[in-house]
Amino acid sequence: MRLLTHNFLQSNVKGTEKGYPLNIEVTTIKYEESPVDKEFLLNLLPKVNYNALVAAVKQMSPHCEQPLPELPETMDVSNAEQNQNLDD
Repeated sequence: MRLLTHNFLQSNVKGTEKGYPLNIEVTTIKYEESPVDKEFLLNLLPKVNYNALVAAVKQMSPHCEQPLPELPETMDVSNAEQNQNLDD
């Protein structure tokens, strides 16, 4: 599952008080390189719960052969001008 997809999932199990963000229990990691669509990502960033994204990366990092990049603890994903300068 891609981390951006995970960011939008929530539990709909009856009786669940806090169904978001979902906890990640890693069993297998399969790395597939894919092209980056910067325009798509810039349009998606304002909808991303950045704290949940950082938590998901931290949950997966110990299970990765290659280390995942460090993410800043906070990021203003709603600032479109600032996000235009993000590295590719």
